Amino acid sequence: MRARAPASSANLGPGFDVLALALARYVEVDVEPAPALEIETHGLGSELSADHSHLAARVVSEVLGHDRVRLVVRADIPVSRGLGSSAALAVAAAAAAGAEDPLLVAARVDGHAENAAASVLGGLVAAAFVDGEPVARRLRLDERLCFAVVVPERQLETRQARAALPATVPLADAVGNLGRLGLLVAGLANADDLVPAAGDDRLHQEARTSLFPEAPALLSALREGGATVACWSGAGPSLLGICRNAEAAAGAAESAGRALARLGLPGDTSVIAADTVGLVLGDR
Repeated sequence: MRARAPASSANLGPGFDVLALALARYVEVDVEPAPALEIETHGLGSELSADHSHLAARVVSEVLGHDRVRLVVRADIPVSRGLGSSAALAVAAAAAAGAEDPLLVAARVDGHAENAAASVLGGLVAAAFVDGEPVARRLRLDERLCFAVVVPERQLETRQARAALPATVPLADAVGNLGRLGLLVAGLANADDLVPAAGDDRLHQEARTSLFPEAPALLSALREGGATVACWSGAGPSLLGICRNAEAAAGAAESAGRALARLGLPGDTSVIAADTVGLVLGDR
């Protein structure tokens, strides 16, 4: 069986571990019976070990109870860049193996309900673990919105990024994030209501800046180029500009590209649309 799942951008500023947005970059997994495990990889992530340690192999083995399969993985989602590559791969692998609930499998394996939910449902989602089970709901997303993505040629492991966070936060910071989260959800539902303050965050972005000191300059460049909101994508180091239309996204991506050059930081910028379909089974 074949399954395809989109990338995702989680947190979106104040929505730490809650919000995620599916983006139109994909991983596709084929699963076929075989005498023993075979893995063929194409595209991004093809340098990873093609053995039992591969995430797709581990997920398929969990679903089927054995690893007598041939896996073909095709991906254009950068690995360890904050674009939900692991969650998307886990979703696609679980679905291709015939899992009844790919979201449940992927969320448990990846540990992030919001990324897995975006890859399954598409669009904008809110998700959380409730009594150990992932619960997710799609939220309204204005179709006029477009996104500028900055992908530095630098990996940042989620585990490392999470270790940089403080164990506790002041009440004022928690309240501040909740208020911005409300503004963000409203602005994503109606682009006319989107305001720059909706992307403000006090829980994770500043704490992680020591791991990616160029981030503030790149976020400023996104905003100066046309993004209404600029934020880290997941745990980074990719950054996301949320723009009211495609023209603004093009300006934001161009501005961020110039900033990368000024900083001497290798990387790419692009304009990307939201994926509103999510998980797809078969050859569609």
